[in-house]
Amino acid sequence: MQKFIINGGKRLRGELSLQGSKNSALPIMAASLLCKGECILRNCPKLTDVYSAARILNCVGCRCNFSENTAVIDSSVISETAVSEELMREMRSSIIFMGAMLGSAGECTVSIPGGCELGPRPIDMHLAAMRKMGVDIKEGSGRIVCKVASGKAHGAKISLSFPSVGATENIILCAVTADGETIINNAAREPEICDLCGFLRSCGAEISGDGESRIIINGKEKLHGCEYSIMPDRIVAATYLSMIAASGGEIILRNACVPETEPFISVLEQTGCSIYAGENKIFLRSGARLKAIRDRIRTMPHPGFPTDAQSVLMAALLTADGTSVFEENIFDCRYRHVDAFIKMGADIQVLGKVAVIKGVPSLYGASVESTDLRGGAAMAIAALAADGETEISKISHIDRGYEKFEDAVRALGGDIRRV
Repeated sequence: MQKFIINGGKRLRGELSLQGSKNSALPIMAASLLCKGECILRNCPKLTDVYSAARILNCVGCRCNFSENTAVIDSSVISETAVSEELMREMRSSIIFMGAMLGSAGECTVSIPGGCELGPRPIDMHLAAMRKMGVDIKEGSGRIVCKVASGKAHGAKISLSFPSVGATENIILCAVTADGETIINNAAREPEICDLCGFLRSCGAEISGDGESRIIINGKEKLHGCEYSIMPDRIVAATYLSMIAASGGEIILRNACVPETEPFISVLEQTGCSIYAGENKIFLRSGARLKAIRDRIRTMPHPGFPTDAQSVLMAALLTADGTSVFEENIFDCRYRHVDAFIKMGADIQVLGKVAVIKGVPSLYGASVESTDLRGGAAMAIAALAADGETEISKISHIDRGYEKFEDAVRALGGDIRRV
């Protein structure tokens, strides 16, 4: 099992070009199932989760090939509608293939997805929505068997109890080829939803309202292939901005999605960092010790502070001057990185969904274990700011969402190696 060895205490500086968004690439790859023809996806990140999605596509009969950061997918032939439990468990968002398979073939068999252990991710909203669209669903032994008796789902008016990103994506994927109109109320507003809809419109879908809480989809008989460029990854941007802030350095991020990253930037600015954002570019300079953030940092659905950026910002605040308070409102079990931080000398108290961080003068190296994708990246940020050597094991979590992570850190002057 591979691990990172990091020697911290260096001031990091440099330039990076952001990778494509994992959280856009995965649903867009699933959406390619709906297209009769070839889809060419540019700026596709080379990640283990993306390769897992490619294996699912190949499993059901598609042809999916990669050349550098371009994925070429041909879904002309779908020969299988059941996805193996092994493949489903490789990534947490694999459930999005349910909506895509139903929209394409009218049936599918999937299982409860795997991926990071962030507590339960109930799929009741997904299943309830599919049933409203005419899908018969049977559950048993961890498998979910879905079939549309007529062969094609129908439009419906669906109101979500919570603006779930996954449920919104699944409904959209099923609805774009369904009969009639589908309306999603209280839809997720994340930028990755807009990117998915942008791809589907390029393939001939009729969708309006994405980015707002009410999305309207008019089903089409069929969709065609297209060439599309995936948006940059705003969470990777938040990660490297936090890393530089923690190290007292400076960075220019190119190929950045500035408006989409603003909910994070507006909070990070309160630490005293100088941040300038222009067209597709973000500059950050961090000098003296960071200041704690006065207001409680509450994770919320977009356009609120993103839950995926909670751990990386927390890592930057471990040595800030004062006390910062986080409130995690999206996932249970999303403070699993805290034990590693405490092992490195941090002062943190967790009470339910609230974490209180009292800044300490310095951190020290330790042997820690990555618990999930963003938590693992956060441990690397803390390690780079700490005195001495840190060993991070189970780095396969980090590989799920960061392309050539150690190369990027070394490009910024960090001392990191994979062993």
